[in-house]
Amino acid sequence: MSVPDFVKILEVKRYSNNTIESYTSIVRMAGYFFQKPLDKVDETELHRYFYHMVHIKKISYSYQKQIAMALKLYYKEMFGQSINLEFLFPSRKPNKLPVVIAKKDIMKIVEKANNIKHKSMIALTYSAGLRVGELIDLKIGDIDSARMIIHVKSGKGNKDRIVPLSERILLMLREYYKEFTPVHYLFEGQKRGKYTTSSFNKLLKAAAKRARINKPITAHTLRHSYATHLLEKGTDIRVIQKLLGHNSIKTTMIYTQVTEPTLLNVVSPFDD
Repeated sequence: MSVPDFVKILEVKRYSNNTIESYTSIVRMAGYFFQKPLDKVDETELHRYFYHMVHIKKISYSYQKQIAMALKLYYKEMFGQSINLEFLFPSRKPNKLPVVIAKKDIMKIVEKANNIKHKSMIALTYSAGLRVGELIDLKIGDIDSARMIIHVKSGKGNKDRIVPLSERILLMLREYYKEFTPVHYLFEGQKRGKYTTSSFNKLLKAAAKRARINKPITAHTLRHSYATHLLEKGTDIRVIQKLLGHNSIKTTMIYTQVTEPTLLNVVSPFDD
């Protein structure tokens, strides 16, 4: 059995497209590392692989956990093996605050994008607080201009949600549509297939570099900034939870740490 067989299993079990893409990428990467079929790789070798990824490749907490989950599922579904990888989960997630940038910096990034397609992708991601997988999964029909909403389908956890459609974004999308005439997906690659996550991340980083934004900018930076800016405007935290598609309010509460009004309004003694 091969990776395509694993993909079929995940599709039958109704995993999201983004999860399927991530899990199959992880499996292929592990196969390249070992240079032999994964059913010939034992747990001791897997532990060595994790050591390599954590200490040599310097992967993040979340990616380390994702690798463990993907490989555990792969061995279970493909070989009927139950391998113990839970103890390789990071025991404690670093308490890092999300990277947030100002609205004016987001506008600079949009302005420095190469064309109306790239501008629309960046602006739409921020304006609706989308995950990158949700952005590239959008179809033309998911933009409802009559109701001024965006139907985000099969988001994280395979859940659908509705988010408001900005009037300014709608004008950008209409301009983009006239020039690029997408057929199926709202944003398509050069061969009319679905746009890739890596391609979007590259264009975003390039635009941020041209805009001289000296912070690490990813699609999630736009999402973090969207949530923080809503909170700063006084939007209820439970509304933001629904807009972001979070299961738990605890996940959304992280934004209160970067926008706490009582902290932001403190005047430095130096300014006195």
